[in-house]
Amino acid sequence: MSNEQFTVQNVKCGGCVSAIESGLKELTGVESVEVTIEGGQVTVSGESLSREAISDKLKQLGYPEV
Repeated sequence: MSNEQFTVQNVKCGGCVSAIESGLKELTGVESVEVTIEGGQVTVSGESLSREAISDKLKQLGYPEV
C-alpha cells in the first residue's frame, strides 16, 4: 500500500471533509482518505494510486492543491 499527501485549499468544515472523502473514494485504487481541516492536509492510501488523478479530482471537487 502506498500513500500520497496533498495540501489543499478551502477545507473549512466537516462537510468539506465528507465531500473530499467520498469523492476520492470513487477513484480506482483508493482504500482510505484522511483529511485534516487545519492546514488542509489530505492523505490518500491505496494500491496503484495516480497522483494526477487524485489532484484532478480534488480540483473538480473545489479543493485545489496549494
